[in-house]
Amino acid sequence: MTPVRRGQWQTASDVLMRVSRQPGITRAAVARELRLSTSSATEVTARLRDVRLLTEAPAPSQGRGRPTTVLRAHPKGPVALGLDLRQGSWRSAVVALDGSFVEQQSRRHRSRRSQVVLSNLQKEVERAHRQYGARLRVVSLAAPGTIRDNRLMQAPTLDWAELDLETVTARTGIPLLAGNDATLSGVAEARTGAAAGAGTALHLIVEVGLGGTLIIDGVPAQGASGAGGEYGHVPFGDRTRFCPCGARGCWDLDIDGRALARHLKEAAPDDPYAYAEAVLRRTDRAAARAVAKVVTALGTGIAGLVNAHDPDVVTLGGLAIPLRAAAETSFEQAYLAGLMTFHRSTPPPVLSATHQPDGPLRGAAALALDHLTSEPSIATWAASQ
Repeated sequence: MTPVRRGQWQTASDVLMRVSRQPGITRAAVARELRLSTSSATEVTARLRDVRLLTEAPAPSQGRGRPTTVLRAHPKGPVALGLDLRQGSWRSAVVALDGSFVEQQSRRHRSRRSQVVLSNLQKEVERAHRQYGARLRVVSLAAPGTIRDNRLMQAPTLDWAELDLETVTARTGIPLLAGNDATLSGVAEARTGAAAGAGTALHLIVEVGLGGTLIIDGVPAQGASGAGGEYGHVPFGDRTRFCPCGARGCWDLDIDGRALARHLKEAAPDDPYAYAEAVLRRTDRAAARAVAKVVTALGTGIAGLVNAHDPDVVTLGGLAIPLRAAAETSFEQAYLAGLMTFHRSTPPPVLSATHQPDGPLRGAAALALDHLTSEPSIATWAASQ
């Protein structure tokens, strides 16, 4: 094959990016968005078909006019493996270039020891590598903790200290892209979910503790070291309480199952997420009062973040959705009362996330697709065909 020149695959990259972010997009729509002539769009899609990146299928009929085609991932093209690590389980999905999940797996942790969990993820990577061979180009991992340069700096909800996550792919040599689960969930909402089209979006997810991200023009604000978005460790809570992260008064401690147990004067739960789900199913007054207190803390904190960031929209994922629904009035009162006066006339809407419960996995897939659709990745793949 002719050596690849710098910039040779730029338009192809633009096309693939739209295919990955807009499943089912037609060739005509791609041409319109990229301002390509019909002949140019035909030429670039033909090149992508020749190197097994795209295939085309007839689009659904829309009446009269020249028929167009839907762009889809080539059945023999590159794929990514997305991994979603949670407190009690992990999930995986093989992701094609058009964002479709080719297959999904889900497993409960038999042990929460870091060595055991990472070994199981490593085995899943190796299984996918045996099945897909050179087609598997990248692994993307969403993890519930602070991530910096593929290292898990701390994960208080798992009680893990600093770990090198690249052990997951070490035996295969496949590149790893690791990110915080809440951040990646926010990326998914900004790309194809409830915050799609928003210039500035704040995403928050409650599971065990709270995480989130500020998305500006589709890109998360990562901070100086990549650890931005640790909203659960903002000191919105009781300053007499110590958090497993090492700080005092973290918001985390006021908005999940641990807070519900404290309000109900019950023992701290081993699984705060499952405990919160159980409390939400209860109909007694004590449970309702506990939920209202937690929801008030949630609404007040969100107002504080809105005052700080001025987003167009706020999206909520995880337990934040059923918690809010269980005490809607408490949430609205706390949210509005916490806003600065000028925000109250038109407060940013607070919407439920679209990608439930797949937000972190969808975000990990988005991160991987950004890698697969980059010009260097396309050039490397094309040179191997």
